[in-house]
Amino acid sequence: MGFFDKLSSLIKQNDSLLCVGLDPHPPRFPSALLAEPDPIFAFNKSIIDTTSDLVCAYKPNIAFYEAEGLAGLQALKKTIDYIPHKIPVILDAKRGDIGSTAQAYARAAFEVWGADAVTVNPYLGHDALQPFAEYEDKGVFLLCHTSNAGAGDFQDLICDGRPLHEIVAQKALEWGLALVVGATYPEALRSIRAIAPQGWILVPGIGAQGGDLEEALAAGLDGEGQGLIINASRSIIYSEHPRKAATELRDRINRGRQQVQVRRERTPPLSLKEQLTLALYDLGCVRFGDFTLVSGQHSPIYLDLRLLVSSPQTMRKVAQAYAQILRPLSFDRLAAIPYAALPIGTAVAMEMDVPLVYPRKEVKEYGTGRRIEGGFEEGERVIVLDDLITTGLSKLRAIAPLEEAGLVVKDVVVLVDREQGGTQELAHDGYKLHAILRLTEMLHTLTRRGRMSPQQRDEVLAFLARSNEHE
Repeated sequence: MGFFDKLSSLIKQNDSLLCVGLDPHPPRFPSALLAEPDPIFAFNKSIIDTTSDLVCAYKPNIAFYEAEGLAGLQALKKTIDYIPHKIPVILDAKRGDIGSTAQAYARAAFEVWGADAVTVNPYLGHDALQPFAEYEDKGVFLLCHTSNAGAGDFQDLICDGRPLHEIVAQKALEWGLALVVGATYPEALRSIRAIAPQGWILVPGIGAQGGDLEEALAAGLDGEGQGLIINASRSIIYSEHPRKAATELRDRINRGRQQVQVRRERTPPLSLKEQLTLALYDLGCVRFGDFTLVSGQHSPIYLDLRLLVSSPQTMRKVAQAYAQILRPLSFDRLAAIPYAALPIGTAVAMEMDVPLVYPRKEVKEYGTGRRIEGGFEEGERVIVLDDLITTGLSKLRAIAPLEEAGLVVKDVVVLVDREQGGTQELAHDGYKLHAILRLTEMLHTLTRRGRMSPQQRDEVLAFLARSNEHE
C-alpha cells in the first residue's frame, strides 16, 4: 500500500488529521527517563503508545536525532521500526541536492530509515527532486510556504507577477508532489489550496508556533473536508499529559472541519463572473508588480489573457460568457482584434456558430494584400471582440479598417475592462462597450477568495483612482 492510500485509510479509521511530530530533546525529558538505556527511543515509544489511535501520521524531524550523534540515529531507526505499519511516517529532512547526492538522500530516507514520506526543498529544481519521486509508493512533500517568521524573505518575493510560493505550488502540482504550508500564513495556505484543490498539504505551525487552527482549516481543507495533515510537536510531546493534549487537538480539528463544511454548504455557489475571475488568476493571467502597458502607463497589475490558450476549460467558459452578452445584440458577424482576441474570437464564433473576420495588423505585400481576413459583404454589421480595454485607442485603430471596408461597427465586447477611461473614449466616438468583467469587481472577488491581500487590492484601487483623475 502506497503512502497516500495508507494515509487516507488511517484518517478514516482514526477520524483524524492530526500528525504528531516526534522531535526529542533530552534536556526536556523527565529525569526518570534519562536513566533508560536508550532514553530517546523510550521517550518516543511512550508518545507512540499513548497516541497511536489518535493520529493520521508521525513526523520525526531528523535534526533532533542527528544532534545526538550515532545514538540518536540508532534511536530514529528503532522509532520508525516500532511505529505500527498502518501508521504513515513522514521523515522531516528537507532534503534537496543535485544528482547522485539526491539519490543518496532518497535511498537513506526510504530504504535505510524506512520512512513512508519525506520533506524536500525546491530550491535546486526538478532534477534534485526526481530521485525522491521515483519511489512511486512514497510521499514527497515540497516546502512551499514554511511557518517560520523569516519565510517571507524569499517565499513571498514577487516573481513574474506572482508570489514565489504560488509558483512553487504550481510546479508541485505539475510534478505530482504534495506540499508543506505553515499554519502561520493562512492567506498563503488559501491561495495554495486554490492552485492545488486536491493536493495533500502538510501544515506545521499549530501549537508552539502559534498558528490559528480554525483559520488554517478554513483556508486549506479540500472539498471533501480533508487534504490537510495538521502537525503538532512540542505542544503534545512535552505536555504533562500527551494523550490528553493529542485528544483535545484531534477533537478540535474535527470540530473545525465540521464548521467549515457547514459554512461551505451555506455559501452560495460561485457566479460565472467569480468563476472566471478565479480561473484567470489561477491560470496566471493576473499578475502583480510594475508593468508598462501598451498605453505607456505603469501599472501594479497586469492581465496576460494570452495564457487562455493553455486552458481549454477556461477558454470554453470565456466563450460562453461572451455569448451571453452577444446574443441580445444585433450583428452579422464578429471581428476579433489581433492578437490576443483571435483565439477568443475563434472560440466564441464556434460557441455561437457565427462567422468571424479580423483586421490584419500588417497589410500583406503579397497575394491579395487584404486588410480584412475572412468573407463579408459591405454594409454588414460586426461586433468587435478584444481581450481587454485600458484606453480606447487600440480599439479605435482596429475599427478604422473595418469601417473603411464598408462594415458597420456599433459595439465592442471585451473580457476585462480595466476601468481606465476606455468606456468613455469609445462612447465619445459613438461606440458602446460591453465588458464581461470589470477590474474593480475582480479585485474584490480575489480578495474575498484569498487570492490577493487587502493591501494589494487597495494599491491597485489607488492606481485606478489616480489614473481616472488624469482623464
